[in-house]
Amino acid sequence: MGEARVAAGLVLGAGACYCVYRLTRSRRAGAAAGTEGAASARHGSAPAGGLVPQVSGLSVLSSLQSDTDLPKSPSNLDAHHLQKLLHLLEFTDDPLIQEQALVTLSNSAAFSVNQDIIRKLDGLSVIGKMLSNSIPKVKEKALNALNNLSMNVENQEEIKVYILQVCKEIELSPLNSDLQLAELRLLTNMSVTNDYHHMMTNAIPCFLHLLSEGNERTQIQVLKVLVNLSANPAMTRHLFSAQAPSLLSLFDNCINKEILLRALMFVANLNENMKNEEGIITQDQYSEDTVFSLLCGHSTQNTKKLVCLLHHHDTEVKEQVAKIITQLRGDTKTRYSVKLQ
Repeated sequence: MGEARVAAGLVLGAGACYCVYRLTRSRRAGAAAGTEGAASARHGSAPAGGLVPQVSGLSVLSSLQSDTDLPKSPSNLDAHHLQKLLHLLEFTDDPLIQEQALVTLSNSAAFSVNQDIIRKLDGLSVIGKMLSNSIPKVKEKALNALNNLSMNVENQEEIKVYILQVCKEIELSPLNSDLQLAELRLLTNMSVTNDYHHMMTNAIPCFLHLLSEGNERTQIQVLKVLVNLSANPAMTRHLFSAQAPSLLSLFDNCINKEILLRALMFVANLNENMKNEEGIITQDQYSEDTVFSLLCGHSTQNTKKLVCLLHHHDTEVKEQVAKIITQLRGDTKTRYSVKLQ
């Protein structure tokens, strides 16, 4: 009981930890994932999901608070403190305690030293078990903790075992919910390298459905994943064969710039992959409304929309449009066998 009281006291410090976390966030995020929006269309993946700030304003554990002096910063939580937190998380059934323990672990995971400590304490599996929790808020906090922990390459090797589960849960989660966004953020970080893309292949139709049905927050997060996947030539045929009837509707001057720019990066990556594809890919391989048919089969409609975007006020958007038009002009006749409808 004494250890549980100490761990509960640590959880109560989550709110205070946030101030220190905010001071270090930009430095850590810059070192780990780069500045948001800075990724190129082709050389490298889209920006990672980044660290997730967590604030705990609840005091449900006040009756358990220990008199023990607690660290004022999540960076000062040593292995002893983190082990007690993980022990508390593993053996309590109280969802409010679970949620606050995950918040504190998430804050501490903003620091690279703690990312290593938590892994060595088998904390990734303890946190990962919370993904099967029936309480959406607990699952969301667990995903946020894993998201911060996934900024560590060695941690990704262990977190990969949850990718298939998260992909399935995205489709089942309420549309545009915080839970769904947390799931997409984790996949964004896990898709920065090509190592785990093959595990997300079956979720591509779901991603494109969310791109069509989701709100702007969801669309942006989905596009981060899609841009990462499209940067991998091995994923090109999987992406081309998926249905995305509303994809071209994103090519509009009125669309949110963050959405438009990422949609263009997605297309530019696919075109670049096609240019380097060995052999000829034909229109007959793809049904109507697939990504390939929309981008290549209806070239007139596609080109008209792209030409209109050349008048966009943003320089990055115009540069991406010019790149795509150049790709299409240089490669359509020589690389593709396309039957125009």
